[in-house]
Amino acid sequence: MQVLKFGGTSVGSAKAIEQVCLILKENKPTGKFAVVVSAMGGITDKLISCGQLASAGNDQYKAVLEEIETRHLTAIRELFPITAQSSLISQLKKKLNALENLCDGIYQIGELSKRSLDKIMSFGELISCVFVAEKLKQQGLHAAWKDSRELIVTDNHFGHAAVNFAATNHNIKAFFDQQQADYTVLPGFVAATIEGETTTLGRGGSDYTAAIIAAAVNADLLDIWTDVSGMMTADPRMVSQAIPIAHISYEEAMELSHFGAKVIYPPTIQPVMDKRIPVWIKNTFAPNDYGTLIHDGTDRNYPVTGISGIQHIALLTLEGSGMVGIPGFSKRLFEALSRERINVILITQSSSEHSITVGIHENEMLAAKATVDEEFAIEIHEKKIEPLLVEKDLCIVAVVGDKMKNHHGTSGKLFGTLGRNGVNVRAIAQGSTEKNISAVINKADVKKALNLIHETFFEQPLKQVNLFIAGAGNVGGKLLEQLQQQQSFLQDELGLQIRVAGLANSRNMLLSEYGIKLSDWRDQLPQGDNNDLQQFIERIKTLNLRNSVFVDNTASADVAKVYREFLQHGISVVTCNKIACSSDYQYYKELKELARKYDASFLFETNVGAGLPVINTLNDLIRSGDRVHSIEAVLSGSLNFVFNNFVNGADFRKVVKAAQDEGYTEPDPRIDLSGVDVMRKILILARESGAKMEMDDITNNLFLPDACLNAPSVADFYDQLDVHADHFKGLLQQASSQGKRLKFVARYEEGKASVGLQQIAPEHPFYNLEGKDNIVLYTTSRYKEQPLIVKGAGAGADVTASGIFADIIRTAR
Repeated sequence: MQVLKFGGTSVGSAKAIEQVCLILKENKPTGKFAVVVSAMGGITDKLISCGQLASAGNDQYKAVLEEIETRHLTAIRELFPITAQSSLISQLKKKLNALENLCDGIYQIGELSKRSLDKIMSFGELISCVFVAEKLKQQGLHAAWKDSRELIVTDNHFGHAAVNFAATNHNIKAFFDQQQADYTVLPGFVAATIEGETTTLGRGGSDYTAAIIAAAVNADLLDIWTDVSGMMTADPRMVSQAIPIAHISYEEAMELSHFGAKVIYPPTIQPVMDKRIPVWIKNTFAPNDYGTLIHDGTDRNYPVTGISGIQHIALLTLEGSGMVGIPGFSKRLFEALSRERINVILITQSSSEHSITVGIHENEMLAAKATVDEEFAIEIHEKKIEPLLVEKDLCIVAVVGDKMKNHHGTSGKLFGTLGRNGVNVRAIAQGSTEKNISAVINKADVKKALNLIHETFFEQPLKQVNLFIAGAGNVGGKLLEQLQQQQSFLQDELGLQIRVAGLANSRNMLLSEYGIKLSDWRDQLPQGDNNDLQQFIERIKTLNLRNSVFVDNTASADVAKVYREFLQHGISVVTCNKIACSSDYQYYKELKELARKYDASFLFETNVGAGLPVINTLNDLIRSGDRVHSIEAVLSGSLNFVFNNFVNGADFRKVVKAAQDEGYTEPDPRIDLSGVDVMRKILILARESGAKMEMDDITNNLFLPDACLNAPSVADFYDQLDVHADHFKGLLQQASSQGKRLKFVARYEEGKASVGLQQIAPEHPFYNLEGKDNIVLYTTSRYKEQPLIVKGAGAGADVTASGIFADIIRTAR
């Protein structure tokens, strides 16, 4: 014998019922079929609404009753020929009249008992099973329907009745031993007490009905037909990369269903597991999909089978020094909760016995608080324990797998992944069988956590990184081009899926949970919202995407001030903006400490030398135990370009203007020529070497006359260059007369730093530095005789973007 159950969506319309009958007809039984059906999708909710409205004295329940009637009448007219409709309509009217009388009585007395609500909720299943049975008959199949209330016996715990299996199994076996029909259609969810009072088995109880029948008759197979193709590795509404689970053990299925996997009702597994009856979850609307087979002997090499979560959780913590070494506290706690029929989902206790924490549904927390505080009123009064601590707005994420106990490091991977992304774990529980690891987290983090865990255990080696980019000018534009160009390489070679989830320039901002299409970002960005830095930050935090990185391509002091907000939320920061790392030492130090504390990256390689590995090389030296004695460097590609082109006969004004036109200087060239930019860079290198230094500690040997620096505008600045042309010629002639070249050099040595124009002799490594190149000489304890040299292009949007790109990859790896 085979038992099949069809859920609410499977019988949610006339078309769906026809599909159910087609499945049954095509799978004509060699023995008998027991077919369990739910109410039409959404009907149970409407029935509950009728009872609640009536008890509240709101006569709108009558309108809801009319909706229920219309829905079923429409199904009759679409399913059956006119000649068969009158009998079904008559049966429907009879049931709906009884329902209306029941609701009228509730309206009059203004009270809805659980007993009355069970009776109200039963009508949905009782009606739909008649429709399915009659439709099968219309197709020439030998079908009949049977009221499950005549078979399944329960106690009188209305709303969630407990089954009397001895009586129930006897009734079911006796009935099917005598049943002649090939197809017996039964309503799910409903049962009755020994006195014949209608009860229900809990929401989702139709699955349970089918399992009870399957176990009672020792069925060969239980089919659960629903609207999805089996159980998934995670809820696909939360995790878009979730994949079907083809085979799963009874224990794993039970754990996943208990922790929120809604494909199957948790109590369903136990009856069939006891009899080792396979359960096949199939999709009514895609019957050729394999689905999920729950059975013994699943064989997988990977440790985790699936992940799930329960939302709307509250944590209850009973704690106090008076609990230590005193037996009975746990017993009294659980007895108090049991008296209020409060279900405990998770338990964890400190080894010191100083506290015990349990997780319950949030809607039961007030009742729990009242009953526990009452139970321990004396101990609370005597200060032996604290009043029950209640925390809400939480959820549980659970990792399930039979093989976890044989794989070392599963817990480490789970909690490491969550920690690196700023997901705080409030409580942990692991069963003694090691098939389940559960963590309580803030409900705002549930989607992020499920995606992180799924990525860790099911999507390796592909890792998703979500970028939020501020600045889409020269450098930002080149970065976006490089990201688009390298997408396939990153996925194929590095296992990285880098998405731009947010983009902002000085005018607009654009954010998308699913990523911005890089091929047309220039068209999309102007269509975004007006840029507001604080709003941009808040929306990034609200999206709460895994592996998030904030990328700053600006030179904005305002943007540099907000790095701490990202680091405190576990969001990495990559920046070419030198302001943060060259501002007050305290802020620089705070950012570094926040990055360590929240396990986020704070990378700024492009602050010095654009794409050159200047900072990374220095960090490697320091981390390996080397000590820096001095740093000597040409750190401005702009100034190097200027002085490489300022040769005999050249006009200084024209050289500077050419550098500006080529994009090597800032729009106001004084920013470069003043040496402030170079001061920032040597300050950053000094700090990375271990020095506690401020900008004011650096000596700036200016070569620009004050009149040039203080000119009212850029145009006036150029005029002043003409006025002081002889000054610049004099600098050049003095160097040339000695066979030397002019270079703007930064120096740090034993705690002191300076920048300024210097005359460089031919034997010096700086002498032949061409174009816009940078060069850095590190003299250290290990590189004492010959300094370590880093040299190459130190300016330009392409190389700066490539340096930012490299830092982004470092955050992911």
